[in-house]
Amino acid sequence: MSVEKGKGFKDSLRRMFLLHTFVPISLLFVLFLLFVIINARLTLVNQTKEAGKEITTELGQMYLSYRNEITRAAEDEAVIEYAQSRRNGPTVFERFYDFNNRQQVKSIMHIVDTDGTVLATSANYGSDQADHALSAIVQRMSRLGISTLTETNHIRYSHDRYTAYTFAKEIIGASGLAGYLIYQIYEVDLQKLIFVQKNEIAVLVDSHNTVIATTNNIAKGLMNKYSLGSENDYVNINGDKYYSSETALPVAGWRIYTLNASQWTTHMYLSLALFFVLASILLWFLIQYLARIIATRQTRSIDKLIYAVKELQAGNMDSYVYIGTGDEFETLANQYNKMLHRLNALLVKNEELSDLRRVIEVKHLQSQFHPHFIFNVLEMLRYAIVVDNKLAQEIVLTLSRHLRYSISNDGDHVLLENDLNFVNGYMMLQQMRFKNRLTYTADVDQEALKALVPRLMVQPVIENAIKYGYKQKERLSIAVKGYVAQGDLILEVRDDGGGMTDERLREVRAIVLSQDNQAQHIGLHNLHRRLVLMYGGSYGIDIESRFGEGTNVRITIPMRKESSDVQSAAGGG
Repeated sequence: MSVEKGKGFKDSLRRMFLLHTFVPISLLFVLFLLFVIINARLTLVNQTKEAGKEITTELGQMYLSYRNEITRAAEDEAVIEYAQSRRNGPTVFERFYDFNNRQQVKSIMHIVDTDGTVLATSANYGSDQADHALSAIVQRMSRLGISTLTETNHIRYSHDRYTAYTFAKEIIGASGLAGYLIYQIYEVDLQKLIFVQKNEIAVLVDSHNTVIATTNNIAKGLMNKYSLGSENDYVNINGDKYYSSETALPVAGWRIYTLNASQWTTHMYLSLALFFVLASILLWFLIQYLARIIATRQTRSIDKLIYAVKELQAGNMDSYVYIGTGDEFETLANQYNKMLHRLNALLVKNEELSDLRRVIEVKHLQSQFHPHFIFNVLEMLRYAIVVDNKLAQEIVLTLSRHLRYSISNDGDHVLLENDLNFVNGYMMLQQMRFKNRLTYTADVDQEALKALVPRLMVQPVIENAIKYGYKQKERLSIAVKGYVAQGDLILEVRDDGGGMTDERLREVRAIVLSQDNQAQHIGLHNLHRRLVLMYGGSYGIDIESRFGEGTNVRITIPMRKESSDVQSAAGGG
């Protein structure tokens, strides 16, 4: 019957794989195609705009550099003196070449008098066109009454080098206008500046849409105007589609156009679609094959789990299951094995805890109030009856409460406050015995007093301190300190008795930590073992001692309050 069920699950699992394959494949195809298209578009737009920003930054720095330089140079005393008296020429040219050599975009310098005659120039050779252009610049500035001029003009100089843009500035001397200082920047250097990677065409135009420089002359139209119109950010150039981005440089009144060709064509989209169709068909057959293998493997894992569970139901506590598939079934098998291991550990621990509880109860009845202790108390009572009746009554009441609490069966856990009240009664009887040779103090936080602790947790430590503290000293002080730290309740019982040597301390620690103790210190061993079984190996008691100075016993348990204990008790019942 189980074999038939396994086959049914295997078939349904295989059909589920096949049934749900077409949808994710189709969805994957559509999403990937959209991703490729969108990513290509975003990459194109981003590259084009980033190129525009980079070019704009470089041009802005170049423009400000020339504008500031021509203003500074026109006010330079050497330039003014040269325009007035033709002196200091070497100084003028030295300063110009020092500036020009530091620029990416090189330039030509001219000093022209008020009539348009060239007084000095850095050009190796000037044509009539250049002279006329310089004269026209001077006449235009004079006619318009402007001190500074920037404009686009393409002027040919030696070796077929052209200038593309002009900066002009009046030279004002002591007696008035002395001439004009003109910088003309080379077109080829501007072209190099606007040529950046990941961008095909860059065009620099002025406020009149006149092309100052471009990396492709296809952008130039009639009258040297920018001819590539822009509709929806795309332009057509010789049948190819280009994305165009415009960036402004307000300080110069320039605009920068960057253009990149759209690489994706109809042919490329069809090729991509055909690739995905073929890939989907191959993937379909591959999934059929994998579905058959996976269904067979997964049903084998389920059969193992079912068999293990049936063995556990039959009482076989060693029915562990081992699955090495590396998937969720292996995780499920590991969790089942962990559960079975914990179940076995809990059975052993519960059995050990039950035995230990019985031993502790017997030891408490036999050792906590051994006849010698009761005999001493009765001797004090006999003396008190004769000397002080009230003291005798107090001894009787304290002893009766002490005996009643120690043999009570009202639960394993009590409030720390109640357990310390028991300790107070115990210490009262001991102080009646030892008089002023024994002092006791307790400093416990209010939060710690509300903690739930095992019954008779503190008293064995106190008794141990009294038992061994007087062996080397006549007087003994015992102090109890309690507080909560990082979710744990910590109680420290410190005495100033004789303490222990390092060797003896190691022996006592070994006795306390052993699982089967046959030596003395039965009280501390039983307390530590009980706490470990109840709360785990990270809890219990820790002993510190210095010979001749005293001993400190630290008890650490989880901080639990009455409400949580009641809930857990209710759930357990």
